[in-house]
Amino acid sequence: MKVVDVAEFYSDTGGGVKTYINQKLKAARRLGHEMVVIAPGTEAGEEERFGGRILWVKGPKLILDPNYVVLWRKKEVHRLLDLENPDVVEGSSVWTGGHFAGSWNGDAVKSLIFHQDPVAVYPQTFLNSLFSLETLEKMFGFAWNYIGRLSQRYDTTVVSGEWLKKRLEQHDIHNPTTVRFGIDKSFFSPERRDPELRKKLLGELGLEEDAALCLTVSRFHPEKRIGTIIDGFKKASQHKPMGLLLFGGGPIEKWVAHKSKDVHNIKLMGFTSDRDELANIMASSDYFLHGSAAETFGIVVAEAICSGLPLVIPDMGGAMDFSNPDYSEVYATGKSDAMAEAILTIIERDRKSLSKACKSASQNYVRSVDEHFDELFSYYSTLVERKAANR
Repeated sequence: MKVVDVAEFYSDTGGGVKTYINQKLKAARRLGHEMVVIAPGTEAGEEERFGGRILWVKGPKLILDPNYVVLWRKKEVHRLLDLENPDVVEGSSVWTGGHFAGSWNGDAVKSLIFHQDPVAVYPQTFLNSLFSLETLEKMFGFAWNYIGRLSQRYDTTVVSGEWLKKRLEQHDIHNPTTVRFGIDKSFFSPERRDPELRKKLLGELGLEEDAALCLTVSRFHPEKRIGTIIDGFKKASQHKPMGLLLFGGGPIEKWVAHKSKDVHNIKLMGFTSDRDELANIMASSDYFLHGSAAETFGIVVAEAICSGLPLVIPDMGGAMDFSNPDYSEVYATGKSDAMAEAILTIIERDRKSLSKACKSASQNYVRSVDEHFDELFSYYSTLVERKAANR
């Protein structure tokens, strides 16, 4: 089976989409499929990568984020699809990539991969101080109408979890199908927990060993609601001794530094590419604090569970697929008072029982990368066979 992904946000300097597609290239090779990615680049060309191929379509850099290149040559994308003649074509966005793949006239199964929730990322992030999330959902109904029309060009809309599937069903998106995403489960583990490292980290925050050590790992972007985390932590820390390690970097990095400078017991850890360091600190912390309600899948939330960390998460977004009263507390999205209450509640619970529940969830619910792609390619094979039978 040949699969071609039209991926406008695939970039060597990109984030989650790049990681996911690189994993998919490796999985396709492992399972005996041919995987091709059509992506925008500063120069046209072709290269082999992870057992598959990347076909670069020349375009300009995105003005708002030079890490990405604009995919805007529809005829060239269609020409490449004609040449490749895939069994399955994927659209990895609801913008030009999704439009180009959806409007191609080839006789292939078409799959819309729902990597981003644009209503949650933009209006519900930037306008939440003026309007409620429910009001914004209605105000931007035209965006859902557009996505609904786009999805009709596809045989399926692949989503990463049940929470997102239900959200799309409410907006009449065509055939949302859950194929739960996965992580590298073997890398993140409570076995990495190091009492001496925990003691050292608390000491750097000016705290004793009986304090709670909280952790946040996030890109510093408005959609991640870092401000809610900082404010919620500040309010909670007035009642119980606790510290917060904040990993990340991004476009609002200076704002995060300014906002946190007068808050006691917060340390900005910066961005790290040392995954061992991150996994060790994650396992050696006590609780994981999350702010984003715009993610389609909470990769870092799943990593926290596998590290044995109980969760404090918002009531919207991909993190909700990992909510469970056995090891998490849920708060109203964007509400720092509610987050502070959730932090204080989880700290009062028995942490050994919470971590034991995390271990059970990591074994029985969190999926590995291989499990995700095994199901995805199996699903595609079924759709291809069904389409052939209908011919």
